[in-house]
Amino acid sequence: MSIVKHIIVAFGALLVSAAMAAVDVNTASENDLESIKGIGPSTATKMMAARKQSPFKDWSDLIQRLSGIGERRAAKLSAGGLTVNGAPYKAGTGSGTDTASVASQSKAPQRNLPIAMAPRY
Repeated sequence: MSIVKHIIVAFGALLVSAAMAAVDVNTASENDLESIKGIGPSTATKMMAARKQSPFKDWSDLIQRLSGIGERRAAKLSAGGLTVNGAPYKAGTGSGTDTASVASQSKAPQRNLPIAMAPRY
């Protein structure tokens, strides 16, 4: 009898994990988008309107085109199951700017300090 219980529990866990499948921003309905923690009706509407103009290419494109979504929020939405073209958000790739490009745009002399110790200009 305990084997049957284990099978039922395993099957239930499988169903729950299938229900929490990834939601792609380019193909999801408004209700699907709202099912992601952190996306309400306003954000879902913005996403739908922006993708109507053209689909999101990647997370960087999504962050650039939607006000109110930065790298931190993108990471939270991705952890909640949101994807862009099937890809989860990867930290550091969201905005398209890295520390080297930011440093090269600065007029101050470059110093090879860790980011946490780098002075703000």
